[in-house]
Amino acid sequence: MFSVSAQGTDGSNSFWQNVQFGGGIGLNFGDGFFSGALAPAALYRHNTYVSTGVGLNFQYSSQRDVFKSTVLGGSIIGLFNPYRELQISTEFEQLYVNRDFDEQFVANVDDSYWYPALFLGAGFRSGNVTFGIRYDVLYDEDKSIQNQAWMPFVRFWF
Repeated sequence: MFSVSAQGTDGSNSFWQNVQFGGGIGLNFGDGFFSGALAPAALYRHNTYVSTGVGLNFQYSSQRDVFKSTVLGGSIIGLFNPYRELQISTEFEQLYVNRDFDEQFVANVDDSYWYPALFLGAGFRSGNVTFGIRYDVLYDEDKSIQNQAWMPFVRFWF
């Protein structure tokens, strides 16, 4: 007979003791422009060095009389901490992008498409916060929602 138990010897659930929640929130506005983002995520800490997890991504942007853009997607995250202060990261995102341009911008055509991104990054970790930079190795200047492949980041995990 084979059995599996997800409960620790002290009666607590050891799986949930290794789960961390975090993510990001963003807001940007000015002179007819608005952008908001919400990106919750959850990680499972396998040991002191390795964590893996998943995330969701929602972004909305608009420029008055120019465009509206909605982005929805998910990600798979891998973190490696060879030293307490150093964090190496990989993150694969699959995003659905919907761009609607106002009629006066004939050169820009409304577009809806899936866009993959693969980020490799490195950061300095202090407690539950990591500051760093990441690079999208699949960056496509025509399809990416970012204006360049290099991006700074701040991660918070609780």
